[in-house]
Amino acid sequence: MTRDEDRSRIKIAVQKSGRLTDHSLDLLARCGLKYTKGRDQLICYGENLPIDVLLVRDDDVPGLVRDDVCDLGIVGMNVIEERRLDFAAAGDDAPFTHVRDLDFGHCRLCLAVPEQMDWNGAGDLAGRRIATSYPHIVADYLARHGLDAEVVEFSGAVEIAPRLGKADVICDLVSTGGTLRANHLREVETVLESVAALIQTPKPVSAAKAEWIERLKQRIEGVIQVSESKYIMLHAPRSALAAITRLLPGSEAPTVMPLEGRDDKVAIHAVCRENVFWETLEDLKRAGASSMLVLPVEKMMY
Repeated sequence: MTRDEDRSRIKIAVQKSGRLTDHSLDLLARCGLKYTKGRDQLICYGENLPIDVLLVRDDDVPGLVRDDVCDLGIVGMNVIEERRLDFAAAGDDAPFTHVRDLDFGHCRLCLAVPEQMDWNGAGDLAGRRIATSYPHIVADYLARHGLDAEVVEFSGAVEIAPRLGKADVICDLVSTGGTLRANHLREVETVLESVAALIQTPKPVSAAKAEWIERLKQRIEGVIQVSESKYIMLHAPRSALAAITRLLPGSEAPTVMPLEGRDDKVAIHAVCRENVFWETLEDLKRAGASSMLVLPVEKMMY
């Protein structure tokens, strides 16, 4: 590959190992990307699309996108916000563009205190030491609440900081809360809700790159819509058509077709862009629907 060919390819930064890695690579594969890994296992070269994936530390993703080393990045909002505040402190208020949240990597950045410690609200942080891997987010939280506390930057196992006498309180990512309980801590307040997100370089790109970036973003949109959508087919009395249409969750106008030999009934097909629960089917049945079938949707584009 020549240098010019390499420059014309889209580069996407993705966490090399961790909770977002498999989901990120699966998302790109569902967008049609087929790739091979390099010998160092740090670059996935696109075989069928002009797209390469760089596997890096998650903390490095925003910086690579900001510096135009990568055109796009997939990383958690916790990292995005921490790095955004870091860049803003250095005078860069628009280091990257937040394109959209994705449908995986849900967690929360929370304050947690020892089980025996009283908690009456954020004011209890005044004068305390707070251990965290997210010093900029915590400092911003304290500033917004007008609180004076010491932020202790702590990498690794933040939850052991109180037991080591390094902090009174911690602020760390929480998914199930099991790690907190194991260390005799309890969650008291959410500082940030986090989810994986797609970010884009703010720097201008070539027309060819811009076209492929837009195509990839459309495919990602389609993949996410599919994951949230179901295709439902059913029979219904003509007299109940309006009521049944109102019950179909998140659908546009359904397709209505006549049934052979039946003037009183029709077939209804619809794409529902929300989950179809058992309760939904029960409501439809009460409205007169029958022969209901719910199917997954493989691909979708609007």
